[in-house]
Amino acid sequence: MTPAELATTVKEAATRVLAAHDLDASVVPDTVTVERPRNPEHGDYATNIALQVAKKAGTNPRELAGWLADDLSEDPAIDSAEIAGPGFLNLRLAAGAQGQLVAKVLAEGDQFGHSDLFAGEKVNLEFVSANPTGPIHLGGTRWAAVGDSLGRVLEASGAHVTREYYFNDHGGQIDRFSRSLVAAAKGEPTPEDGYGGDYIRDIAQAVVEKHPHALEGSEAEVQETFRAVGVEMMFAQIKASLHDFGVDFDVYFHENSLFESGAVDKAIATLKDNGNLYEADGAWWLRSTDFGDDKDRVVLKSDGDAAYIAGDIAYVADKFDRGHTLAIYMLGADHHGYIARLKAAAQALGYNADAVEVLIGQMVNLVRDGQAVKMSKRAGTVITLEDLVDAIGVDGARYSLVRSSVDSTLDIDLDLWTKQSSDNPVYYVQYAHARLCSIERKAIDAGVSYAEPDLSLLSHDKEGDLIRTLGEFPAVVKAAAELREPHRIARYTEELASAFHKFYDACQILPKAGEDAEPIHAARLALAMASRQVVANALGLIGVNAPERM
Repeated sequence: MTPAELATTVKEAATRVLAAHDLDASVVPDTVTVERPRNPEHGDYATNIALQVAKKAGTNPRELAGWLADDLSEDPAIDSAEIAGPGFLNLRLAAGAQGQLVAKVLAEGDQFGHSDLFAGEKVNLEFVSANPTGPIHLGGTRWAAVGDSLGRVLEASGAHVTREYYFNDHGGQIDRFSRSLVAAAKGEPTPEDGYGGDYIRDIAQAVVEKHPHALEGSEAEVQETFRAVGVEMMFAQIKASLHDFGVDFDVYFHENSLFESGAVDKAIATLKDNGNLYEADGAWWLRSTDFGDDKDRVVLKSDGDAAYIAGDIAYVADKFDRGHTLAIYMLGADHHGYIARLKAAAQALGYNADAVEVLIGQMVNLVRDGQAVKMSKRAGTVITLEDLVDAIGVDGARYSLVRSSVDSTLDIDLDLWTKQSSDNPVYYVQYAHARLCSIERKAIDAGVSYAEPDLSLLSHDKEGDLIRTLGEFPAVVKAAAELREPHRIARYTEELASAFHKFYDACQILPKAGEDAEPIHAARLALAMASRQVVANALGLIGVNAPERM
């Protein structure tokens, strides 16, 4: 029995006993909360449903809890139901009911934890979207790991997810990039507002090798050659780096296409027609304060050129016009102002502002030997994705970036994440999976099968703790999807690995050499294999490998 199934049982019992006492059963909420108590001596689960609804129903909490305890005690899946305090109810499951969860995990396999929570939802998930003027820095790397993980979690919850990279190829940053390439090709100093680093020299050299006459012609022609070829080369490197990091996109959307296709002009015309764009001081302004923004925004400047927000407005429209029902933007720490303006843009165009979500990620710092790592050999001024992967590997990098909430600044201790010990979180959970795989290999060699186990034999405290931890996985995935917080998956995986290691230390899973296999060995092997499945499922949702050997 999963916590969700137990919650349904409690809900049905509450409805039943209130009706039996001629009280209002409609006060029972659709969702009843059952939680594992902090002190396991209090039971397997606890619920406050009596405290929650007694007064509304016209009784007192302890009396309602007593009725519930009597009703639930009749359920063969519940071993005991006891009243605590002012009306809490502590529940213990029967061993057979707990064992059913092991069977459920084994039957559902890699689908355990999946749901149809967001079935029918078409999500446009935009993340990374770094300017093609340099390698992916640590902030972008964090979004690569978190964004890809969030996409996996949403898909596991039934959503259709389009992973999208917004390619900023329109604006001044591209001009500065191309001027920097030209300067490097000529052996001149980097322009004052330009980009430095070894990668600039490498790309400049590659452009010249591909186009030997790239430096010939007018200044504008030279600039255009280095712009077109250099951006293409830089973006190819970005794609390759992300692919090696386990992150691929369904759509690479070019900002410039919004201007070339007329989408910007169309959006501006729509806003003029519906009265949400007005003229003042020679410019055209979006009435964004009417939709919750802190100020109105210039869309068309007095010289007739489109302001940066014009592309943002057209892009919002494009996302919904492509059939997406939810647009999630994952932006950097300096983009808080975008939350209100993007929602305002959507509403001004006639779309649902609530269908626009903006997640803001905080900065990432690397620490080695207690000191901050500040410079990259490749990029010159920032730490890159490649720097992090070179230091701790792809799995370590992804796990370290995903396991903390993006709301907080993250310090990654390179000394910690390279340790092969339980201090290193990714090593700890991967070692648990490898140990579980080893158990299966040894079981095969010993001829121990878990094909038809008697799961009611799993009555040891550590067996129960492990089973209940397995049972929490669907709720963790649900919360991670609803709250857009994939770090919950990583933290849960560490709890599961801890519960398994404690079970492993306390319970003999396989018979000792020379002993015959007993039914308890098959039951414990089934529990171990269910644990292996859930560890693998959890790691898969955050894009981290589940190794069979370490």
